[in-house]
Amino acid sequence: MDDSSNTDKGANGAANGAAGTVARQFGLRQIYVKDLSFEGPNSPGILTESGLEPEIKLSLRTTHRDLGNGVTEVVLHVSVHALAGQRTVFLVEMEQAGTFQISGFPAEEARAIIGIACPNALFPYAREAVSSVVQRGGFAQLLLQPIDFTALFAQAQAQAQAAGQDNRAAGVPPAGNA
Repeated sequence: MDDSSNTDKGANGAANGAAGTVARQFGLRQIYVKDLSFEGPNSPGILTESGLEPEIKLSLRTTHRDLGNGVTEVVLHVSVHALAGQRTVFLVEMEQAGTFQISGFPAEEARAIIGIACPNALFPYAREAVSSVVQRGGFAQLLLQPIDFTALFAQAQAQAQAAGQDNRAAGVPPAGNA
């Protein structure tokens, strides 16, 4: 038993230590609020209305940028717009950001990490910040439901692929292949 495990360790060590091979690393380095805005344009009057059940519109998107040395900043942009008819009850816009060590991964895997794992790490912080600022604005607690970033990433990939096929059909080269 020991011989086979030593052999496996030796093989892994040789592969990881081979010249030009970078060990895979993924880790959270920092989390921070990059921007946070709250608007309650119809306060205080709207706070006294009984039976107010606003429609909540949630919008999410992510952006990222390479900071060098395998460090990537990922920003989760969150917008929560509460409407009662045509009136804005409140509007929260925030950018929850983090820096992540992402190195040694093939490009496709790195894109998936940036599109899935990073937003999954950032979202709980964004959810807490949104809930807190809404309550501080005088409104009832707002609980954002968990988000399936795996499904959102797959949907975005499918849309990008479909757009690429539509562009090719129209004679437009795919992005990046000018």
